[in-house]
Amino acid sequence: MIESLNQIEKRYNEINIKLSDPSIIQDIKKTTQLSKELKSLEEIVLEYDKYKKILLGIKEAKEMLNDKELGDIAKEQLNDLELKKEEIEKKLEILLIPKDPNDEKNVVIEIRGAAGGDEANIFAGDLYDMYIKYAESKGWTHELINEERGSSGGFSQIEFMIKGEGAYSKLKYESGAHRVQRVPVTETQGRVHTSTATVVVMPEAEELDFQLDMNEVRIDITRSSGCGGQGVNTTDSAVRLTHIPTGIIVYSQTERSQIKNKEKAIKILKTRLYDLKLREKEEKEGAERRSKIGTGDRSEKIRTYNFPQNRLTDHRINFTLMQLDRVMMGKLDEVIDALIMEDQKRKLEKNVL
Repeated sequence: MIESLNQIEKRYNEINIKLSDPSIIQDIKKTTQLSKELKSLEEIVLEYDKYKKILLGIKEAKEMLNDKELGDIAKEQLNDLELKKEEIEKKLEILLIPKDPNDEKNVVIEIRGAAGGDEANIFAGDLYDMYIKYAESKGWTHELINEERGSSGGFSQIEFMIKGEGAYSKLKYESGAHRVQRVPVTETQGRVHTSTATVVVMPEAEELDFQLDMNEVRIDITRSSGCGGQGVNTTDSAVRLTHIPTGIIVYSQTERSQIKNKEKAIKILKTRLYDLKLREKEEKEGAERRSKIGTGDRSEKIRTYNFPQNRLTDHRINFTLMQLDRVMMGKLDEVIDALIMEDQKRKLEKNVL
């Protein structure tokens, strides 16, 4: 561990020197890359600095143990420092786990009503509200990209972006099938139904991540559509992009401006293609994918929301919380923290093995 920490500290100092070099500062792309790398190393370097001070304190305390006047004080200090050393070592172990390079990025989330008809669409709307409230509690912002409203409420499909530091690190575990058990508003006899909505979470593709060849994209301009005619533009402003090599289709209609809809659609198409590239890379690596919490596939059942019992269960980590009402109000921290801790545990075990 010490060798790894020394290497990181060395690299951190090298980057600081490079970022003061005028020839590098002029290169915006290089400066951006180095600044991101510096930020990713900063917490480790600061903790390592604390760790070295604790080691020095332990050494000094041990040297004073045999002193008649200061021996008792030194012993007390030594016990305290040994506890701090143990705590910081655990923290450093976690910090040294290889980071997901996408963790600090914004996310694009797609929610679809799946099995269950109208109730599935209503539940998709509930999930959308849950994620928006969670984002707001973190001080993040959100931007609607595309929506197809359900005839009885909710959405048959909705796509939106959440912007905020570390958004992907928190929300990346949400991809998969979410199952709801409750009495639908459309049920007249009070029977509990089971419906599902699917969630896909993708890191936003940045310029350095993916270069899109617009010659491979077909652009169609159409009139916006919606449920019941509410809020639907009467001009040809909606944009549909088709990526010919992969067949991926992206639709954007939330803006009244054709140009803005096109900009949004291009951003989402880049994100979808970047996500596809990441999945292909994971498939090749194999073991890394198997060690993850969930596959991220739309069809994988990850969670059940049981309203009659106020119970949420995450099936990937056998986690149950009897506070579903709070979760639906955006209080997702306890669930997400449990997923992050399990993810860290698996990665630590993998590193040890």
